[in-house]
Amino acid sequence: MASQTYQLFCMGNPLLDVQVTNGEELLKKYDLKANDAILAEEKHMSIYDEIVKNYKVTYVAGGASQNAARGAAYVLPPNSVVYTGCVGDDNLAEQLRAANKREGLQEVYLVKPGQRTGACAVVLTGHHRSLVTTLQAAEMFEQSHLSSPAVAPLVDAARVFYVEGFFLTHGTPIVLELSQKASAASKVFALNFSAPFIPQFFGTQLQSILPHCDIIIGNETEAEAYAAANGLTDTKDLAAIAKAVALSPKSNKSRPRVVIFTHGAESTIMVSSAEPDSPKVFKVSAIDDKLIVDTNGAGDAFAGGFLGAYVAGKSLDECVEVGHKMGAMCVQLVGPQFPWPKVSVL
Repeated sequence: MASQTYQLFCMGNPLLDVQVTNGEELLKKYDLKANDAILAEEKHMSIYDEIVKNYKVTYVAGGASQNAARGAAYVLPPNSVVYTGCVGDDNLAEQLRAANKREGLQEVYLVKPGQRTGACAVVLTGHHRSLVTTLQAAEMFEQSHLSSPAVAPLVDAARVFYVEGFFLTHGTPIVLELSQKASAASKVFALNFSAPFIPQFFGTQLQSILPHCDIIIGNETEAEAYAAANGLTDTKDLAAIAKAVALSPKSNKSRPRVVIFTHGAESTIMVSSAEPDSPKVFKVSAIDDKLIVDTNGAGDAFAGGFLGAYVAGKSLDECVEVGHKMGAMCVQLVGPQFPWPKVSVL
């Protein structure tokens, strides 16, 4: 394993998505928002058995960073992307491995014998998706795995790192070590806010990582949550929020921080700390409503496309456009997947 290296190293919570449509009653019963992502509480735990029993379910490989890693692998040559996270020794993990292999993504999982791989209930209503996650093995990731003989050479050889915000709920010291190491070596570290509850309830953890981040990706609801949590006056002005994030303290000043906020079918905003008062706006090409199958994983697809293009040496503007293309392809399929045979987007 150590002889093969990869340019992009991704880390996150590996999950199997259990997806259902027409979930309006589930939203009411479990007090869920139509377009949100949460960690399951005790009151949500019965949802996993209920959807399998009462709904037609679709199983799709998930986990935010893993989805993005598969997206990046989709656009890049083979052996460009590697992913790590913690799984159980069960059939769910095997389904994840099979999905990764199809996309050309190499994984170096930490496997916990006797534990269950994490799962995410995906409740679709129209073009909205509500995500309810039970982490299981995913939150048992150990810092020592990154320094293991199989993984340490991959960390050392990578030049771009990507971590989901969800990982901060249990693994902040691990992310901090990885981001500090990347910053000190002048490598690129990218973080996704992932969900509104990350800046809202894990703000201290997020602020500890932010100084070491070169690229921040999020959507409009996550940006609004960040603004509210950090006392910004206008919680709806995405350009102003992106500017505030871009200008926050940075440990490696050799390159500017770039902040990208998507907004569904609305325009995407990009702000660089090098030109904080000159936000760039990228229009999203509209997709016929009839072609949209579901929006689960669209943000991850954008991140994967952006990262893949970045690793391939494209300009930041081109990276955003590739992200848009990947997101557009993703919403026309079930879950975080991409069309086959592969479509060239670079």
